[in-house]
Amino acid sequence: MISGAHGNDLRGPRWCAQPVTITENIRRRPLVWFFVLANALSWAAWAPYILSENGLGLLHFRFPELLGTSQLAGVLPGAYLGPIFSAYVVTAVTDGRAGLRLWVGRLAKWRVNWRWYVGVVLAVPAVLTASTVALSEQNPMLPAVATLVAYVPGLVLQMVTTGLAEEPGWRDFALPRLQNRFGPLGGTLILGPLWGVWHLPLFFSDWGNWPHWTLLTPVEFVATCVTFSIIMTWVFNRTGESLPIAMLLHTSVNNFFSIAWSQMFPSMSIQDTSHAFLLGSGTIAIVLLAATRGRLGHRAPVLALR
Repeated sequence: MISGAHGNDLRGPRWCAQPVTITENIRRRPLVWFFVLANALSWAAWAPYILSENGLGLLHFRFPELLGTSQLAGVLPGAYLGPIFSAYVVTAVTDGRAGLRLWVGRLAKWRVNWRWYVGVVLAVPAVLTASTVALSEQNPMLPAVATLVAYVPGLVLQMVTTGLAEEPGWRDFALPRLQNRFGPLGGTLILGPLWGVWHLPLFFSDWGNWPHWTLLTPVEFVATCVTFSIIMTWVFNRTGESLPIAMLLHTSVNNFFSIAWSQMFPSMSIQDTSHAFLLGSGTIAIVLLAATRGRLGHRAPVLALR
């Protein structure tokens, strides 16, 4: 300490910085908080499933099968706890009731041109069938009648599980903010990898066909999340930010692969689904980028989101 002749402290006044509360921090960095919460909550909820005999086998129990799969009990709770719950919390803190009304409004935006519904339902199987044929050089077989009958109920189930758990977070909350800040292509190129990374722990479970994959498998998955996100962004923007259409697009892929694909291409392996999805989504993404010059149907926002 340096003092004057009379012992006075010459350092000047002391300034005490006010601590930043969690609420203020969320308001300053809503996107960061959303992605951190979505990953932390989902990964924590998935830990028992991954550590169980449905995954690494460190815990000696298995999750029950519901509708022929353990994923409804082991994966779905964590999916609901992650993107949709995190989006709700961050929106409520950041934008209050007005923000929640806007968020829910996109989720409830069912009234779009019927051609979008028909187009998505028909285009997804057509593109994935074409990409599989291109890879395998095999003609598809006609699925059984029971498979065709189960297709629509399966799609409805996918909508209220996977679609509802994920898309209110990725497309409803994150995408508008990312587009307004980084542009449609820049925002999508940020969202796509983060969407893929969120899934990565599940590769150590039945969901990811553990242990029958290589190091390239999750890399290919993340790459596909990027190419598919480009398509999702274009559809979301072109439908006036209709979340039901985005959910339908996402779940149509899951539904086709889980119900019809293996019957149409019985000699193909589960790893081939990843190759077919990447080829199909990558091709469409390139076409959309060229046709829209990277705008992907985005218009300048009326109300900027934080």
